[in-house]
Amino acid sequence: MSNILDQSVAEIGAALRAGKTTATALHDAAAGNHEAHAESFSAYKLWDAEAGQKQARAADAAFTAGIDTGPLQGIPISVKDLYGVAGWPTFAGTPKRWPKSWECEGPVIAALRAQLGVIMGKTHTVEFAFGGIGMNPHWGTPRNPWDAERHRAPGGSSAGAGVSLCAGSALLALGTDTAGSVRIPASMTGNAGLKTSQGRWSIDCIAPLSPSLDTAGILARSVADLAIGFLAIDPLASDAPRPAISAGLRLGISDGMLWDDCSPGVAQGVNGALGELVKKGARLVSVPFPEADEIYPVFRVGGLVAVELYAFVNEVLPEWFDLIDPIIVQRMSEASELPAHEYVRRRRLMDRLSAAASERLRDLDVIVCPTVPNTPPALDDIAEIEDYRPANLLALRNTGIVNYLGLCALTIPVALDKAGMPVGLQLIARHGQEERLLSIGLALENTLGDGRSRLGTPSMVKNRK
Repeated sequence: MSNILDQSVAEIGAALRAGKTTATALHDAAAGNHEAHAESFSAYKLWDAEAGQKQARAADAAFTAGIDTGPLQGIPISVKDLYGVAGWPTFAGTPKRWPKSWECEGPVIAALRAQLGVIMGKTHTVEFAFGGIGMNPHWGTPRNPWDAERHRAPGGSSAGAGVSLCAGSALLALGTDTAGSVRIPASMTGNAGLKTSQGRWSIDCIAPLSPSLDTAGILARSVADLAIGFLAIDPLASDAPRPAISAGLRLGISDGMLWDDCSPGVAQGVNGALGELVKKGARLVSVPFPEADEIYPVFRVGGLVAVELYAFVNEVLPEWFDLIDPIIVQRMSEASELPAHEYVRRRRLMDRLSAAASERLRDLDVIVCPTVPNTPPALDDIAEIEDYRPANLLALRNTGIVNYLGLCALTIPVALDKAGMPVGLQLIARHGQEERLLSIGLALENTLGDGRSRLGTPSMVKNRK
């Protein structure tokens, strides 16, 4: 990577404003990284260097005129191919271009445009964003850069987002999160990722999976970069997140399901990081979390997601059914005959458990657990549906529970597992507590180090240098 792109977003922003670099130079360096990794990583569904250069020149012209539009001005950003971007097709991981009405730009993209952020391209997603591993049979599956020997999953459904950060073709990546689709790829690729509270960021002009659970979110190489991106996009942020004080932080830890069935090195990596935090004065508080155990059976049988996706496709894109990946068709068909009373029961259960979980967190700063229990699987190990489904369900378990309980969450990279793949620590907070959550994440990052300093460089990136 170029030296300038190795710096933090804050440092790059300062360099832009001091005239030590330009948005055009940033774009060209990021584009060079993309060209170096495009074939092997396959992060992008759409790459448009000409459009990126035009945006970078506009950012430079504004700087030259003394106009500062915000912290994203001139920053290279990748966007998941669920977001509508004017002039670019939306596929949402499906084999066919969606109607042009889905190419409108919603408030999240509008925030990037208003600040003259440089949108580099649209990253690959799982079809309809319905999957946590990151596989897509229509367009191919991006490769996790941490394994140079085997094609491992990058995490989904924002499958190309974390890969774009590892490759250096973007400094921030927009994703969506319905049951973990920001946090899983962030965790599996050694990045940080924020799942916002449902309703906090608009999902207008974003292809839907489950409107009851869909959230827009962001991935970055560090919590510090994540906080800048969040503040720049969020319409409600009251103040910039500042590092909390590690000493005295109350980190809730449950002995239940969230720690079960971890791949070798996952729980050990998370516990090792927690031990370091305790040495700096943080407190681990044993806490029951029965809401997680009670909501999980609903999640296992498709919750609201399969039902709402089936309803959307049936109503808006009925001709798509013959084109959809059979795995997704099977999951939707299982929900197509769900009785209305069962859907209502699930909604009511979610509401009750969400309130209980929020109350349980009142006396804690966060609940902590592994973000993803299993190591990113090699694609040839999950080629058959009987192997794919349990791996996908396990990957989604710890993150999906957060969505179903109406909470917000952050993942930070803390270790490598026994397979040499990244391990994430998930921090779970009450609904609407993103600023506090990011402040805690900054405190932990200041103690533990960010992903690059703690985990090192992905093997496929290192081999390219």
